Amino acid sequence: MDGGTLYSIGELAQRTGLTVKTIRFYSDRGIVAPADRTHAGYRRYALDAVARLALVRTLRELGLGLDMIRRVVDQELTLSEVAAEHAAALDVQISILRLRRAVLTAAAEREPTLKEMELMHQLATLSEAERRRLIDGFLDTVFDGPHNGSRHAAARRSMTPELPDNPTDDQVRAWIDLAELSLDPDFRASVRSLAEDHVAGLPDGATTPPRPDMVAITRDLVGPAVACGISPDSPQADPVVAALTAHCALAHGRPDDTELHRWLLHRLEAASDPRREQYFQLLALINGWPAPERLAPVIDWSVTALRIRAAR
Repeated sequence: MDGGTLYSIGELAQRTGLTVKTIRFYSDRGIVAPADRTHAGYRRYALDAVARLALVRTLRELGLGLDMIRRVVDQELTLSEVAAEHAAALDVQISILRLRRAVLTAAAEREPTLKEMELMHQLATLSEAERRRLIDGFLDTVFDGPHNGSRHAAARRSMTPELPDNPTDDQVRAWIDLAELSLDPDFRASVRSLAEDHVAGLPDGATTPPRPDMVAITRDLVGPAVACGISPDSPQADPVVAALTAHCALAHGRPDDTELHRWLLHRLEAASDPRREQYFQLLALINGWPAPERLAPVIDWSVTALRIRAAR
């Protein structure tokens, strides 16, 4: 029975819960046009204006702009088209907000200077191509260029971060920390030295087996002693150190002498750089890999034990 009834703007406000001012605003912009006017010029609205205003209210609460809303109510766009377009826009906004929150959270934890804060923001907002160039620059320094043979290829891949399209806050913060670390010239030199030592142990030809990695050997031989609480300066540590040096000598075809002990100590001292372990912890978080085993306790134990015995 309401089919032919026209409503004043005040009556329409009562039916919709919107203010007169808001309805007049939508009406002036052609979103909800009056069906008629009185002789005095007052607007009168048909019943379909109630449904249109309910739709407008919903779309406004979802954050859509007035121009897009007008196109929806005029059926120039379907609701599904608008929803898809708006969802894509929200994805971009969410990504930006996540990056901002990650930077602010990291800043709150560090108390950075203004310059450091600006660097953190720049690193967080790099494009995928820019991130790739930054990491490639780091790995080129470590591995002596981008095309230095297959001997470096596997190690290079194992050190490459791949930030996902929709990273978590933790992954963004990890990326900022890793990127800052990769820009540190001293850290680059340290990792380059380790990479050179590692590649030196790789086979020259297909028929020559690779030599075991010294850090892995140390983990396997010294780990049980650390777990049992054996002190590196105790007599109980002597057979552990002897087994370690003997194994390294055998693996590298060298005599188990003072020179090998010095070489092993140098290698483990380089591997004990806490930034190395930090890099691989951050890398695992960024790439969604399982967290790597912490090797610092084993390496520190071994370094201490070798130093003590070298001084005797």
